[in-house]
Amino acid sequence: MMPVDPTVEARLDRGLERLGIGVDPDQRQQLLSLVGLLHKWNRAYNLTAIRSPEEMVARHLLDSAAVLPFVKGPSLLDVGAGPGFPGLVLAILRPELTVSLLDSNGKKVRFQRQAVMELGLSNVTPVQMRVEAFEGRFDQVISRAFASLGDFVSLTLPLVAPGGQWLAMKGPTVEDELAGVPAGVAPVARHPLEVPFDVGSRLLVVLERQADGSRP
Repeated sequence: MMPVDPTVEARLDRGLERLGIGVDPDQRQQLLSLVGLLHKWNRAYNLTAIRSPEEMVARHLLDSAAVLPFVKGPSLLDVGAGPGFPGLVLAILRPELTVSLLDSNGKKVRFQRQAVMELGLSNVTPVQMRVEAFEGRFDQVISRAFASLGDFVSLTLPLVAPGGQWLAMKGPTVEDELAGVPAGVAPVARHPLEVPFDVGSRLLVVLERQADGSRP
């Protein structure tokens, strides 16, 4: 187990408390170990532009955890997962989820696999593949920084199960992207995300396929 900076522990604990998320000791340790592993790998492989573990807690762990109330699964696909966010965090916080992490970047998927192994996450499957070539059906498909809203929905249409949802973590300019959403899919909710220690504005857009499949 890697030593953990007390300031990192304190930031995680305060952030989770502000989000109203309770964790058991094992989950807390998994989250701290994830930050330590990301920081270690990032020095060699440049997985994220975020350099300090304290900022990783806010920009990766807490940002991912902020969507937890809207994740119901039971199967979740994280598209363009990068080094595994938000999927790894959601899998830790909600062990009953079945999470697939999809990314085409080899070094980032190698990190995902290492994290899954070291953290003992039996509910996570990393996949290195382009989304256009991937097959499967999921109850929810989530993306944090994959593409525009229109591209995200269009590319993943075959991957959303009947009655399923898209969860798009976006910035404040998301309204400009709604025109690109394909016909038959419509936003059904917008949830502002208050991420502790992060000054940026975040919004979760929830989209669903329309019942008749013809109207946006």
